[in-house]
Amino acid sequence: MSSLQFSERVLNLAREAQTDIQGQFAAIDEIAEYNSQKVLAAFQNNRVAEAYFAGTTGYGYDDLGRDMLDKIYADIFGTEDALVRIQFVNGTHAIASCLYGVLEPGDVLLSAVGAPYDTIQGVIGITGDYPLSLKKYGIEYREVPISRENTPDRGRLAEMAADPKVKAVLIQRSKGYSTRASLSVAEIGELISVVKSVNPNAICVVDNCYGEFVEKTEPSQVGADLIVGSLIKNPGGGLAPTGGYLCGRADLVERASFRLTVPGIGRECGATLGNNRSLYQGLFLAPHTVAQALKTAIFAARMMEKLGYDTEPRSDQTRHDIIQMISLNAPERVERFCRGIQAGSPVDSFVTPVPWDMPGYDVPVIMAAGAFIQGASIELSADAPMREPYTVYMQGGLTYESGKTGILLAAEELLRG
Repeated sequence: MSSLQFSERVLNLAREAQTDIQGQFAAIDEIAEYNSQKVLAAFQNNRVAEAYFAGTTGYGYDDLGRDMLDKIYADIFGTEDALVRIQFVNGTHAIASCLYGVLEPGDVLLSAVGAPYDTIQGVIGITGDYPLSLKKYGIEYREVPISRENTPDRGRLAEMAADPKVKAVLIQRSKGYSTRASLSVAEIGELISVVKSVNPNAICVVDNCYGEFVEKTEPSQVGADLIVGSLIKNPGGGLAPTGGYLCGRADLVERASFRLTVPGIGRECGATLGNNRSLYQGLFLAPHTVAQALKTAIFAARMMEKLGYDTEPRSDQTRHDIIQMISLNAPERVERFCRGIQAGSPVDSFVTPVPWDMPGYDVPVIMAAGAFIQGASIELSADAPMREPYTVYMQGGLTYESGKTGILLAAEELLRG
């Protein structure tokens, strides 16, 4: 028998919310079925066998499973090549490897949709004064501001991208800690077309974190030269223990591999240490797991709307990533919401999340994440920078049923305030 107790008010709100959003679940399931078939076809076309699950140690030479997984990712994302490695410590590391791989001193990096995610800002040299940032290497950074309507400014992008010194354009699919809407694949394709029309040689790098398998197509299928992401988000399916991936043009993937390891070695080294099975199985499950996270996000949006809070996207809008933004407008509400999410976790449910000075951020950040894989945001989690307008960013949910439970506990915490 469940020991979780909910008030009648929260249960009634949950029933109403469930009724309101039920029609959207069929569309999510249809996308999940399409993407599941795409993944299955890639496994079958590449003749995946039990032998590929064996790991390597030491240098990691001749790791057949690792090399085959690269081919499978390239097939799924429709690219010439891919690099999937547990040696990427997070998504920021994978993105940085791409940027260091394609940019040289004197080049200009242009961000197409405002400032990138906080941790990437340190890599570039926007924040902090870190040794070996892109800025320290003589790489200039420029930024296309978001329009007054809080959307990408295509006209300004065309103007700024036309400079022949612009070597790479970074497009962040997810909103990160900003208030703009996350980008659809179609919108990303439009931004890439704008860039290529004025600067055909510019390399378009898409931060694809949180967006994989949310739609039927990926940014690599609408002109991106490189797409990058984390394995402890969508494509790891909740099973990958660590790692990141990048897919794109073969020459650019090779350059990024030289930054992951060293020039002359690149992708040839990197032991998998027995993790291949989890990477394969996680990828196989990923379309279904992403669908569970999307359903959780829609339910969270509708519940919070019923409690009077603004959400982005709204519960009735089409999704382009798994992140749900909720405007709570007060620091104590952010903390209460995160306490509820933590209480709904299978791991460390008894822990109270508090704001702390996380590496890579310029303000304290609170994170609720009682996950099987540390920091895995495909599992139910919520985080927020402790600054105005005090907005929390929720994502994940390995199963809709458990994700829904976490939302109910968060609602209870808010109603106690």
